[in-house]
Amino acid sequence: MIRIVFMGTPDYAAEILKGLLDASDIEVQAVYTQPDKPVGRKAVLTASPVKVLAEEAGIRVIQPGRLRDPQTVAEFTTIPCDLIVVAAYGQILPKEILEYVPCINLHASILPAYRGASPIQQSLLNNDAQTGITAMWMDEGLDTGSIIDVRKIPIGPDEMVESLYARLTDTAVELTLDVVRRWDRHTALPQNDAEATHCRKITKAEGLIDFTDAEEIYNRYRAFTPWPGIYLESGLKIKKMALEAAEGSGTPGEIVAVDKESIVVACRKGKLRIFTVQAPSKQEASAVDYLNGKRIARGNTLV
Repeated sequence: MIRIVFMGTPDYAAEILKGLLDASDIEVQAVYTQPDKPVGRKAVLTASPVKVLAEEAGIRVIQPGRLRDPQTVAEFTTIPCDLIVVAAYGQILPKEILEYVPCINLHASILPAYRGASPIQQSLLNNDAQTGITAMWMDEGLDTGSIIDVRKIPIGPDEMVESLYARLTDTAVELTLDVVRRWDRHTALPQNDAEATHCRKITKAEGLIDFTDAEEIYNRYRAFTPWPGIYLESGLKIKKMALEAAEGSGTPGEIVAVDKESIVVACRKGKLRIFTVQAPSKQEASAVDYLNGKRIARGNTLV
């Protein structure tokens, strides 16, 4: 029996934990996850998906506000385990924990590409043809440890972040079980730091567009739907769109075509076909209905 401590927080991590809990040859000794956080307008204190799953399974859940606190470290090192498995936990592990037992991290990119907080979105922003899950030994750096194994998957040309997230999660579950079951027989390879790229935490401001480059906007739409979404300076959200043309020049924001189901908007480079929009404090509506309601016609600028 392989005894592990699992550390993770969001849905992605919860699916990995479920795979570990279902395995008859793996025993989860304890689960670490982020503290409950207020959610929604009423700020309802809400448990992470990992906590919910662990409590349903009767597993001990620990939620330190700061993992580096000496008391937290001391408590951790009393838990008997062979291995630590980390997936999107949200805190940096201190040296004392990393040295307690071997620690495996599952990162949603082909390392050393996209070290950091938003690797799935970054692969879409860059219009990559493939991505994957990397299993690595953790060290004190951010996603810098030696690589145990990598599983690669293709990215569809119009694939959205939710679809890619789901497929990567399935891949991560399979890889985790494989790596945990033969962790002591793996030969890890150091990462080439010279080839490393990084990605930061996404902010709401990154959803703002100005109709400069159609392909770049479309890739942002793929990466940022549903959050933070794609929106104009006016606050108008573009809820559903397609890339009409990557090349060609036009007047940014000009409505160049209207049919029964959509409108075509020019960018400085390329064109976008827009199906649905949402005005501030309004319900989602077809782009055509929005134009009619605002009395905006072909040749005008979408605002």
